[in-house]
Amino acid sequence: MREAVIVGGTSGVGRALAAHYVGRGRSVVVTGRDRERAELTAADLTAASGGSGSARGLALDLSRPHDLAAALADIGEVDRLVLAAIERDRNTVADYDVDRAVRLATLKLVGYTEVVHALAPRLTDDGSVLLFGGVARERPYPGSTTVSAVNGGVTGLTATLAVELAPVRVNALHPGLIVDTPYWSGQDAVIEAQVARTLTRRGVTTDAVVDAAVLLLENPGIDNVNLTVDGGWI
Repeated sequence: MREAVIVGGTSGVGRALAAHYVGRGRSVVVTGRDRERAELTAADLTAASGGSGSARGLALDLSRPHDLAAALADIGEVDRLVLAAIERDRNTVADYDVDRAVRLATLKLVGYTEVVHALAPRLTDDGSVLLFGGVARERPYPGSTTVSAVNGGVTGLTATLAVELAPVRVNALHPGLIVDTPYWSGQDAVIEAQVARTLTRRGVTTDAVVDAAVLLLENPGIDNVNLTVDGGWI
């Protein structure tokens, strides 16, 4: 049976995307650093689908890339692979934390790549891979030293994976501020300032990002694309 694998599927956009696929009858693997949380998330998603689809949870820590292949060993044929795991890191040149920088770069570049490497033999020819970056690649801010560099790296990684994995399609999604995530709860002034800089004058929601993710994953004519979802920044 083909599976959709969503790395970082226990919260936020990753969980919402997993819910989308389970609700449409798919078999989905959701991963998180904590096994119990991943398994509870999978059980909740399966129950919410009313029996149309199923999910199972898997512990996976992208910051420990040498352990990833073994952790993914029992996954079978994969036709949708999503790398949505993120960490937030405020790291400036003036006050540079090497350990935090190494962790984030390992997680999002080495970890992402190792997951693809481990699962590549099990990706179907009509499969697709989706990487998550972020708009800090183009719009840096104080403290985004590592985040901007790593998200820029996602753009390069998308290009090389698209070439190496063809005909499997590889795309990347770069969301802006997602207004309905817990991270931004209570930060109304920040949200309003960001929304005021967009053409739509509406905040980007989790549902909007999921819709964009599904487009990149399912449209057979889209490959090697880096899509920004930010409401039209001006």
